[in-house]
Amino acid sequence: MSLKKQWGLGTKLVLLGTPFLLMALLLISSTLWVSWQLNGGAAAVNETGRMRMQAYAMALSVSTANAQALSRQAAEFDDRLKLLRRGDPERPLLVPWDETVQSRFAVVEREWAAFRKHWVLTRPDTMTDLGADTMEFASHIDALVAGIEAHMSRWTTLLHLLQLAMMALAVVSTTLLLYCGYLYVLEPVEQLKKAIERIQGGDFHARVEKVTSDEFGTLAEGFNGMAQHLQTMYRTLESKVAEKTAQLEEKSARLESLYEVNMLVTQADSLDELAKGFAQSIQRIARADGVALRWSSHANERYLMLAAQGLPAYMLEAEQCIHNGDCHCGTPTHLPGLRIIPIQGEPRTTPLHCAKAGFETVINIPIRLHERVMGEVDLFFHARIALSSGERSLLEALTSHLASAMENLRLDSLEKEAAVSQERHLLARELHDSIAQSLAFLKIQVQLMRDAVRSLDRRQMEQVLDEIDAGVRESYGDVRELLLHFRTRTNTEDIEPALATTLQKFEHQSGLKTSLQTTGYGVPLPPDLQIQVLHIVQEALSNVRKHARASQVWLDVQQQPEWRFEVRDDGIGFEVDGSPFDDTHVGLRIMAERAERIGARLEVLSTRGRGTSMVLTLPPLPSTLSALAPATRSGATALS
Repeated sequence: MSLKKQWGLGTKLVLLGTPFLLMALLLISSTLWVSWQLNGGAAAVNETGRMRMQAYAMALSVSTANAQALSRQAAEFDDRLKLLRRGDPERPLLVPWDETVQSRFAVVEREWAAFRKHWVLTRPDTMTDLGADTMEFASHIDALVAGIEAHMSRWTTLLHLLQLAMMALAVVSTTLLLYCGYLYVLEPVEQLKKAIERIQGGDFHARVEKVTSDEFGTLAEGFNGMAQHLQTMYRTLESKVAEKTAQLEEKSARLESLYEVNMLVTQADSLDELAKGFAQSIQRIARADGVALRWSSHANERYLMLAAQGLPAYMLEAEQCIHNGDCHCGTPTHLPGLRIIPIQGEPRTTPLHCAKAGFETVINIPIRLHERVMGEVDLFFHARIALSSGERSLLEALTSHLASAMENLRLDSLEKEAAVSQERHLLARELHDSIAQSLAFLKIQVQLMRDAVRSLDRRQMEQVLDEIDAGVRESYGDVRELLLHFRTRTNTEDIEPALATTLQKFEHQSGLKTSLQTTGYGVPLPPDLQIQVLHIVQEALSNVRKHARASQVWLDVQQQPEWRFEVRDDGIGFEVDGSPFDDTHVGLRIMAERAERIGARLEVLSTRGRGTSMVLTLPPLPSTLSALAPATRSGATALS
C-alpha cells in the first residue's frame, strides 16, 4: 500500500523560495565581483595617468639637467610599471588583462626602455628630439589608458545588466510569492471563512470542497468532521431535547411526590391519618391498582393492615392480620430494597387472594428504620411491571420518609405520655406537700372533736372547732394557690411578665402591697427553668401570706452576673438555726427540693421583728449571645 506524500505548508514555501534565494545570492555575488573589478580598473587608470604625468616630469628634469630628480623619477616609474604588472588586491588595483591591454602595456614597457636609455641613462648633448619623444611616449601611455577604460566600459555594462536582472528577479519572486501565498494561504482561509459563515447561518451542509495536503488540508478535514458532527447533533437534537424534557418532568414529578409526602408526614397527627394519607399518595404516584400498608410486630411474625386502597373487601377481611410466610406479603428478606414479585402462574396448594383478585404483579417495599423492619408497603398491579432505577429510588425514598414519620409519631406519643406522667407526679407532690398535710391535721382535729363530744367538754369542743375552721381555711387557700400555680404561664423570652402576673394575683388574694425590681440583662431562662423559679417564688409568697403577718412584699430580680431572685417582707420573722427544714416547715422544704432539682442555691434569712428574705441563686447558664449589654435596667413597680 503506497502512501501519498504529504507536503506541508512550510515545505512548499521553502521549496518555492529556495531557487529565488540562490539566484539572488548568485546575482549579488556577481555584482560584487564586477564592482570589485571596476574599482581595481579605476585604480589602474589612475596609476597609468600618473605615469603620463611622470613622463612629462622626467622630460622637464632632462631639460634642466636635474640628475638627482631624474633618477628618482625613473625609479618611481619602474615601480608603477611593476605595480601595474602584479596588481594590488588590497587597494584594490587590478589591470584588466585582455589582448588589447596586454599589447599596449608591452608597447609602453618597450618605449620606456628606449626612452630611459636615450634620455635618462646616456643624457645626449642636444635636446632637439626630447619633446617629440616625450609626446610619443605619452601617447602610448594614453593608448594603454584607453584600452583599460574600454575594458571597464564592458564591466560597467555587465554590472548594469546584473542590476537589471536583480530587479527582474525581485519583481518575479515577489509576484510568485504573492500568488503562492494566495493559493496556499489566503484561498484556504477564505474557503474556511465562507464555510464558517454558512454554519453560522444554520447551513450544516457546508463543507470545504478543496482539501490540500498541507496544514490547511488538515484544518479543512477537521472542519468537515466538525460540521458533520454538528449536522448529526442537529438531526438528533429534537429527540435529545424530548428525552431531556422527559427526564426533567420525571425529576419534577419525583420532587413533587417527595414534597407531597413530606407535607403529609409533617402534618399527620396520628398513625391512622398518616397511613391512610400515605396509601392514597403512593397509589397515585406509583399508578398502582391497589395498595396495602402493613405494620409489623417487633419480631416480624405478624403484619397488621393499617390502610388499603383499591383492594376488594374479601381481600381486606382475609388479610387484616397475616403471619410470616403465609404469602408473598409479610415475608421479610435480607435484601434492603424493594422486590418485584410476579403473582400469576405460580403453582400453590392454596390460591392467593391477590391472584384471585386479578393482580399479576406485587411490589413489596419494606419500611426500614436503622436496619429494623417496621412494616411494608405492597403495591398491586393488574399487569406485569418493570421499574426504572429512578422509580425504585423514589419509592424507597417515600417509604423511608414514612418510616421516619411513624417513628416520630411513636416518639411524640412517648414524650406526651412522659409529660403527662411528670405532670401527674408533680400534681401528686403538690397535693402531698400541701393539702395532704392540712387534711392529716384536720383528721387529728376530728378525732379530738369526738373525744371532746364523748366527754362533753364544751371548752375543748370550741377550741377544736376553731382549729378545724383554721385548717379548712388553710386547705382552701392551698387549693387556690395550686390553681394559681397551674394556671401560670411562662414567657419564652423574659420571665418578668410572669413574675408581674404572679405578684398581681398574690396582691389580689392577700391584700398585701407588692413591688417588683429588675436589674441587669442576662441570657433568657429556658421555659422549664422558668416554671420551677415561678413555683419557688409562689411558694415563698404563700409562706408570707400564711406566716409573716407582713404589710408589704418586695421581689428583686438580678440577671447579671447570675440570675438571683429575692423575696423580702416586713413581717414578724423567725429564728433560723441553719438545720435542714423538717416537716414543720413544709413550704420551705418544698422550695428547697425544687431548688435542688434545678441545681440552684436557696438561702433563707430572717430576724424576729425585722422580716424574712428568701434568696434563690441559679447556676451559671451557657451564653448564646456574643456580648451582653453592660447597661443596667432598674425600676420599681408598685402593684396595688
